[in-house]
Amino acid sequence: MTTTGPATPLAPGPASAETVALADGVHSWLQPDGGWCVSNAGILLAPDRVALVDTAATEARSRALGAAVAGLSPHPVRLLVNTHFHGDHSFGNGILGKDAVIVAHERTRTEMAEAGLGLTGLWPGVDWGHVDPVLPQLTYRRRLTLHHGDLRVELIHPGPAHTTNDTLVWLPEQRVLFAGDVLLPGATPFVLMGSVTGSLHTLRLLRRLGPRVVVGGHGPLAGPEVIEETERYLLRLRRIATEGHAAGLTPLEAARRHGPGPFAHWSEPERLAANLHRAYAELGPAPLGTPLDVLACFGDLIAYNDGELPVSHA
Repeated sequence: MTTTGPATPLAPGPASAETVALADGVHSWLQPDGGWCVSNAGILLAPDRVALVDTAATEARSRALGAAVAGLSPHPVRLLVNTHFHGDHSFGNGILGKDAVIVAHERTRTEMAEAGLGLTGLWPGVDWGHVDPVLPQLTYRRRLTLHHGDLRVELIHPGPAHTTNDTLVWLPEQRVLFAGDVLLPGATPFVLMGSVTGSLHTLRLLRRLGPRVVVGGHGPLAGPEVIEETERYLLRLRRIATEGHAAGLTPLEAARRHGPGPFAHWSEPERLAANLHRAYAELGPAPLGTPLDVLACFGDLIAYNDGELPVSHA
């Protein structure tokens, strides 16, 4: 659960991450508490090399991921997939991907270059260490199939969802989905830089894929139920936006009027205020994923959170 105020010594550190075998050669690397900038990754093993799905936000956490890889395989990381441009999934590229081909959607490269290390300014108290978000060298537009040893790995860009440049990493034979931040089991979705409508479209795609195991970008492992739970949240979000706009409420006023409702048990409930900015924007004619003023929207998120910046335990 996201809290306000200073981080405590009891906040889970890099050593608390858990590596879980999902299928032969397929592992998830899960970091508690899964909050802001505390993300998950995937480790895919081949006979002579390793592939990673995402890195981590800080040097210490990325090195912990590297240690987890070394515990599973003596071979180097030769392939690294970034699921989107956010730094908590890509700041470790320079640490873990120095001998790898880094692959991502074409917009991920563009957005990473523009964002740089800007995320570090939002939480200056985090010990980021020396991080280097090396840009992807190989990009794709819609779909790309990779063959990693015996593993068939399908990269799918679903359109705007969590961001405008998400990649779903789908292993069809194992029915394992690395969803990036499109799915966040146990946490409030975050679509400020993506799309509500696009996310709902993506959920229909995921339902057709039929995953057995879902590795979200943050949080615990899940099954297909997380697709339905996320859909219910987004449909409620859209209803609040429609009603709030008709009543002349601002996104922040609508968030305060309705609150998290049946999703109050999810972490990061403050995201509602920012998500409503995206939902309001989609009531107009602008294309899905049209950029918003992220800092202004984040200001409403902070206001909704009793004036406190949400804590990151990264």
